[in-house]
Amino acid sequence: MNDTSTTTAPGLLAGKVAFITGAGRGIGAAAARLFAREGAEVMLAARTETQLQAVTEEVRAAGGSADYVLCDLADAAGVRAAVDRVVDRYGRLDIAFNNGATLQRPGPMDQFPEADFDHVFSVNLKSVWVAMAAEVAAIRAAAGTGAIVNNSSIGSLRGNPELPVYGAMKRAVNSLTESAAVTYGPEGIRVNAIAPGGTLTEMIRTWEAESPGVLDRIRAQTPLRRVADPDEIAQAAAWLLSDRSSFVSGTVLRVDGGARA
Repeated sequence: MNDTSTTTAPGLLAGKVAFITGAGRGIGAAAARLFAREGAEVMLAARTETQLQAVTEEVRAAGGSADYVLCDLADAAGVRAAVDRVVDRYGRLDIAFNNGATLQRPGPMDQFPEADFDHVFSVNLKSVWVAMAAEVAAIRAAAGTGAIVNNSSIGSLRGNPELPVYGAMKRAVNSLTESAAVTYGPEGIRVNAIAPGGTLTEMIRTWEAESPGVLDRIRAQTPLRRVADPDEIAQAAAWLLSDRSSFVSGTVLRVDGGARA
């Protein structure tokens, strides 16, 4: 008698507890949906509760496991508390996607206000450092081993006259990523970054509104001649957080349609 039954392969992130910042929209929301579909229990973090509620309810309606915590990335204590909330809720932390960021007002660096510089620093760099430190401690406490992915940008890989402060902070994120990979690799914690190219998010739409023609220019400079969907970026993060990338650490993976080739 032939066995005609079929088995379903476990999801890419099955059995893992995930933490995602900037999860209310864009790449973070796409990651929340994807990670849950791939079997993870997901804790979403962002500033806007209505957005977090909507994504959480969407994940649950699709059969996934999700919860959320309010978190302003400019508030270091709030970032630490958000990571603590993951452990309180799920008892452990296995993987983290430090995705949240803010965009600077486009323009040359000599015209950028100091207060705005300090804000971009707090959100795009300091929060990543604070989050990674808290995430490493949480992973150590229960899971023992795990993985972290930071969201960088291809704008960190070259001179960036339109977004110089944004690019500088993202380049520093690359350095933190590499240093963390070297520091925590011996105990089984992998740390990587992704560097997305142009991606159709609210952030890039804001940039387009202030600098009309940016989207067309990005498409023209991308060999695939298009911008990415947020889910395509989330897919790269999911792979780096999964056991299928078990020997990948300390890398900054370009997900840019060939733009930096």
